[in-house]
Amino acid sequence: MNTTPHYTALLNMYAAAPINQIYNPTMTLSEGHAEIEIELSEKYHHSGGGVHGSVYFKMLDDAAFFAANTLEPEVFVLTTSFTTYLTRPVSSGTMKAIGNVVNQNNSQFIAESIVYDSEGKEIGRGNGIFVRSKIPLVNALGYQ
Repeated sequence: MNTTPHYTALLNMYAAAPINQIYNPTMTLSEGHAEIEIELSEKYHHSGGGVHGSVYFKMLDDAAFFAANTLEPEVFVLTTSFTTYLTRPVSSGTMKAIGNVVNQNNSQFIAESIVYDSEGKEIGRGNGIFVRSKIPLVNALGYQ
């Protein structure tokens, strides 16, 4: 793990996001790469007893998003599209999402992510397109 000031500020920004007070995730970053982990709880379950798909999406999107933002030090990136595949149900343990940028150009980043259960089995995957916004990172909550 590389700890540049930009990565440290991204970690602070992620921790400051109000939504993350629900999930209490941990994240590590390196160039074009992000790993996020959460401990599962019944509060994430749908009425069938498994983790709701929105948790999968959040994990996958966050990992891909932050992988992309490691490569953009000036502005906040935005998710413009994201495809999610739920491949296996999970109800307990941990979820770990790993995101990687697979392509970038002057206007966008393409990133993929995979989420795993506590046993290292793939339980979902996704890919998205991220673009540079006009929001300076210094204006993002917690970016410091």
